[in-house]
Amino acid sequence: MSARTLVTGIGVAAPNGLGVEDFWAATRVGKNAIGPVTRFDVASYPSRLAGEIRGFDAKEHLPGRLVPQTDRVTQLALVAADCAFADAGLRPGDMDTYDMGVVTASSSGGIEFGQNELRNLWSRGARHVSAYQSFAWFHAVNSGQISIRNELRGPAGVLVSDQAGGLDALAQARRQIRKGSRLMATGGFDASICSWGWAARLADGLLSESDLPERAYLPFDEDAAGQVPGEGGALLVLEDEQGARARGARTVYAEFAGYGATLDPRPGSGREPGLRRAVDAALTDADCHPAEVDVVFADAAGTKRLDREEADAITAVFGPRGVPVTAPKTMTGRLGAGAAPVDVVSAVLAMREGLIPPTTNVELSPAYDLDLVAARPRTASVRTALVLARGRGGFNSAVVLRAVD
Repeated sequence: MSARTLVTGIGVAAPNGLGVEDFWAATRVGKNAIGPVTRFDVASYPSRLAGEIRGFDAKEHLPGRLVPQTDRVTQLALVAADCAFADAGLRPGDMDTYDMGVVTASSSGGIEFGQNELRNLWSRGARHVSAYQSFAWFHAVNSGQISIRNELRGPAGVLVSDQAGGLDALAQARRQIRKGSRLMATGGFDASICSWGWAARLADGLLSESDLPERAYLPFDEDAAGQVPGEGGALLVLEDEQGARARGARTVYAEFAGYGATLDPRPGSGREPGLRRAVDAALTDADCHPAEVDVVFADAAGTKRLDREEADAITAVFGPRGVPVTAPKTMTGRLGAGAAPVDVVSAVLAMREGLIPPTTNVELSPAYDLDLVAARPRTASVRTALVLARGRGGFNSAVVLRAVD
């Protein structure tokens, strides 16, 4: 049996909180962070709401030389990484740099940086394109910059599977730990609230067109009519148990106990979507019976078809109203590759406090046999949590987290 992989540090940059304590203070009570887009003019677009990280100034958190080199998404990732390493009680040099690595996920890369440099190219000429464009746009740039800033010379990589990518990155980090790495920094981030990113999001036809922040993103609700994008993500420090205990890790949040991933079948094939199989695989990997799961953090797509598929998968595994289900991303919007790592942070904090955060604004449709934690948080003993994520293109991922005594 493989040694346990532990979560020993967390950092978060989300629309409802920069830093773990601010994020949890807002999340636990259901504070809404969705509002009108302010980062560019959306007046001519059909969708005009987002979960923005307001008031973020990278110069207040990062060295001045880094700011012109990096897209907003990388700046958020670096700040979250700083928080995670501080939370884990680690500084560069505390371990052999080749024993530490990084795996992150991103679905849009540094898209705003790329947009701005393309504007310079076409309006001013090639001489005015930043030399940093060569890497600042790339999906792997967050992993690269985190590794440089924190002297991580072990395995590195990036996963690109849309909303499922954050869980896939965590799983890849666990694989590297099982292969011998002592520590992996892992998570996911996206920040595509710019005109180029917005056009890409509109193309899939899944965005809500409501202008009411409290009624725009309503997964599992009778009025569900689309998604609201957000920006940000979370970075976690994973370690093998023996190494964490040996160095005297001051905090152990949870065990990364199980993982499963599948792809949906071809549309029109008549075959069942793959989410249930991903859940079954994660539970099997964790040697966990469904009755042991205390809460499910849902993907919560916010469209009738996708909500139906997810509700059916949850009900098939746990039975009608068989487990509490929550989707705190209704406060922030969907953060792309950053969404599921933020849910993982919420799950381990729910374990710490014994409180399940709410699915805000949603009134559960009678069409779903779910025990949805809606309107208010729910006090509960949370020892085992299941986090779900689904990405465009048919990606399904599931992770089981377990409390550590």
